[in-house]
Amino acid sequence: MDKISGLVRLMRPINCAMMGFAVFVGAVLADPQFSNFDWLGILYGFLTGFMLTAASMTINDYYDRAIDAINEPTRPIPSGSVSTREALAFVFVLSVVGFVFAYLTSVLCLVVAVISWVVVVTYVTVGKRSGLPGNFLVSTCVAIPFIYGSIIILSQVPLSVLLFTVMAFLSNTGREITKGIVDVKGDRAEGIKTLAVRYGEKNAAVAASLFYVLAVSLTPVPWILSLVSFWFIPLVLVTDIGLVASSALLLKDYSREKARKIKKLVLLWFVIGLVAYVFGVFK
Repeated sequence: MDKISGLVRLMRPINCAMMGFAVFVGAVLADPQFSNFDWLGILYGFLTGFMLTAASMTINDYYDRAIDAINEPTRPIPSGSVSTREALAFVFVLSVVGFVFAYLTSVLCLVVAVISWVVVVTYVTVGKRSGLPGNFLVSTCVAIPFIYGSIIILSQVPLSVLLFTVMAFLSNTGREITKGIVDVKGDRAEGIKTLAVRYGEKNAAVAASLFYVLAVSLTPVPWILSLVSFWFIPLVLVTDIGLVASSALLLKDYSREKARKIKKLVLLWFVIGLVAYVFGVFK
């Protein structure tokens, strides 16, 4: 039972479900009238996003096992509930299943899924130690599911999807920089050059806040271009206020404990932003 629990914790099911849901959001943004909806393709897309995210989370924990032994010793691999060999086998199974679902959707979707996986592997093997470039790679992985959902429906990416993809990229980059503040002790020990390690927690907090504010600054654009309805406004305002308030709190107190709380809060604002877009496309 401890083994199964460890494997589930490696997957981070909530994150996986969010990426699967992001595929659906991308599809809705691409075709809010559902005129071209392929529900079976959407189901396969959700499962592709879920499985490949689970695989990426697991392989990330595999490469982070030494860092986690310092920062998060209760994680499945450093705690011993899952061995390194079992973790790698689990990555293989999850990846294969994800690629099968992508292929069942379309060849183009399989190509996008493979590109996403290459980005993940690049991050965990090389990009992680690079700091900000590594943050960009993670944010690319977060943004791809929206593009993927659009491709399932239209085989292209309209402006509404592209705008949200950029917002997701910016806000997640801020979150990754914030995460670097949380993990600074272990990252410094392992030679990972995050902004917090290279320039200090205060400067990292400033950089994270800048990305949050950049994401907020783009939110009026869909409304100005008449890409969304009035219902977009109240929900996106919650996200905007949340991100600005989180930035202010982080700048005031950039301690490890506060950064950890901000990182979790930003995930909530991101989810509300997703919902805002879903409601907003229904005119």
